[in-house]
Amino acid sequence: MPWIQAQRAEKMNPSVIREILKVTEKPGIISFAGGLPSPKTFPVSAFREACDKVLREDGHAALQYAASEGFAPLREMVAAMLPWEIDPAQVLITTGSQQGLDLVAKILIDAGSKVLVETPTYLGALQAFTPMEPAIVSVASDDEGVDITDLSSKAAGARFLYVLPNFQNPTGRTMSEARRAALSGEAARLGLPIVEDNPYGDLWFDSPPPLPLTARNPDGCVYLGSFSKVLAPGLRLGFLVAPRALYPKLLQAKQAADLHTPGFNQRMVVETMKDGFLDRHVPTIRALYKSQRDAMLAALKREMPADVSWNTPDGGMFLWARLPQGMSAVELLPRAVEKNVAFVPGAAFYADKADPRTLRLSFVTASIEQIATGVAALAAAIRESSAHTAGVTEVAEAK
Repeated sequence: MPWIQAQRAEKMNPSVIREILKVTEKPGIISFAGGLPSPKTFPVSAFREACDKVLREDGHAALQYAASEGFAPLREMVAAMLPWEIDPAQVLITTGSQQGLDLVAKILIDAGSKVLVETPTYLGALQAFTPMEPAIVSVASDDEGVDITDLSSKAAGARFLYVLPNFQNPTGRTMSEARRAALSGEAARLGLPIVEDNPYGDLWFDSPPPLPLTARNPDGCVYLGSFSKVLAPGLRLGFLVAPRALYPKLLQAKQAADLHTPGFNQRMVVETMKDGFLDRHVPTIRALYKSQRDAMLAALKREMPADVSWNTPDGGMFLWARLPQGMSAVELLPRAVEKNVAFVPGAAFYADKADPRTLRLSFVTASIEQIATGVAALAAAIRESSAHTAGVTEVAEAK
């Protein structure tokens, strides 16, 4: 049967991370690759009790078709827990925050329209945007976030700027208060909408991050959030907060995509989160992840060659590293896997002009002991690869 695929299908590519995760299924592999929360943080007993109660008291409604906007009590909870005044009518419950990116792409992007992203940026966002055939433009970024001067030079005609200000995936960096204030002011001056993605913002280690960009200019931003990192990703529950002018079209896109997010899951989360559950639960996640981050930082300092660099994230799940001059993280990966350790090469997270020396390390699904063993193995792979690269260079120069 000669199936003819739409042209946009050619724009779809497999997730590099998902492909690498297949490698980590090999027995004995220590994986720093996946962006997966630790299963130790999943509140299984609380879910069990909530499931029983929902089925017992509201089972027929929970298992029926539901409103596309989402379960009203959950929308009210979302509005109440965010640090600026929100009408629950502006909250749309999504099937994971990834769906929020897909809805934004469908509503705001035409073929050829300009979309601005950080350097580097979240791979899943690039996957969501690319089938709509935009011109994706990278904005220079440093340890504090988006470079305002470069943003201003590239903003003309852009549909929106996509940013992850808190503990960014992939770099783990956090946009400073000064940079947020400057970005919010400049975006307002330019008339540039912002899509703010915040799946990791509750996972701070020592102090909470600055106020969201959306809180500074609600009518100029779409805000995306998730329950995956504070409860469990298998629920596939996220949300977006949109300006009133944009909300109806996002809702229509949601209706066309899946009618509604599972009502049973929404009711179960409402039941679980009653009585301040997240206020008790999330600090346990922070404490665990901070201990794992500290273990990885200590192992890197102890094991890595002097010409390898990395950052110190203030929260979240990821750390960003850079290999010595002349090395490639893509070429390093097979050598690392041979030593039973995996990571994600950083090149996948760039819209253009990728830095081949970068790599993302996730520290939250490995034990303290596995972190020590895995970082030592990775350091050994780097030394071997560096020696090989130096040898090839010497041979080439000799010729």
